[in-house]
Amino acid sequence: MTDIKTETIAYTSGDTELTGYLAYDAALTQKRPAVLIVHEWWGLKDTMRCRADMLAELGFTAFALDMYGAGKVTDAPEEAQGFMEDAMSDMNRAEARFVSAKDLVSNHNTVDAGKIAAIGYCFGGAVVLHMARAGIDLSGVVSFHGILETASPAEKGKVNARILVLNGADDPFAPPDQVKKFDEEMRRAGADYEIVNYPGVTHAFTNPGADDIAKRLGLPLAYNKTADEDSWARMLTFFDEIFSD
Repeated sequence: MTDIKTETIAYTSGDTELTGYLAYDAALTQKRPAVLIVHEWWGLKDTMRCRADMLAELGFTAFALDMYGAGKVTDAPEEAQGFMEDAMSDMNRAEARFVSAKDLVSNHNTVDAGKIAAIGYCFGGAVVLHMARAGIDLSGVVSFHGILETASPAEKGKVNARILVLNGADDPFAPPDQVKKFDEEMRRAGADYEIVNYPGVTHAFTNPGADDIAKRLGLPLAYNKTADEDSWARMLTFFDEIFSD
C-alpha cells in the first residue's frame, strides 16, 4: 500500500524565490532514485504535478521544479514566450536554478543522492538537455517533445548523463533538420543517447489538454494517447537501466 505525500516547497536560487512540488511514497523505508521534472513554457502547472504524483506512486521521489521564479504560470502564449526567453537569457542563472532544485532533492531523506534523473516537457526538454550538455551530475535525462537546438553544443567527453529524446516526427518545433543536427551533435560529443521519433505525432503529445489549447489558441499541438503511453513506458525502461547499479 502506498502513502503518497505531497508538498509545495519554497526555495531560492541566488536572490530568486522559486516554488516547487515534491511527491514521494512515505510507505517506503529505503532510499530511492529521484526525478526532477521541468515544466512546459506555461510554467509549473497541474500537468507537471500529476507527473510527479505518478512517479511517486512508482517508488521515486519526484520534484517538479520552477524555472521562472515565484511559481509563475500563464495561459497566454506571448507571456509564456516572455517567461521562457527570460529564463534562458542567462544560462548560468538557468543552471543555478536547476542545481538549486537538484541540491534540494538530493538532501531529502528519501533520496539516494547518487541516483538522480531529470525529465522535461517542451521548454523543459530544452532545459534538461542543456544540463546534460553542461555536464551537470545526473544519471540521465529524458526530453518529451523538447526543443533540440542549442547555442551551446555539447563538447566531446563532457556529457555524462545518458539521454533519451522522445519526439513527434511532425513536431514543427523540432523539425527533421533539427533532429538530424542533434543526432550529429551527440555523436560528435560521444554521448550515450537515443532518439525516438513518433510518426504522425506533433508537439505536446503527452498533454491531454493539448487539443483544447490548440483549438483555443491556434497552435500546432495535439495529444496522442499512444505516443504518450509509449513514451512513458520507454522512460521507465530507461530508469530501470540507469538506476540498476
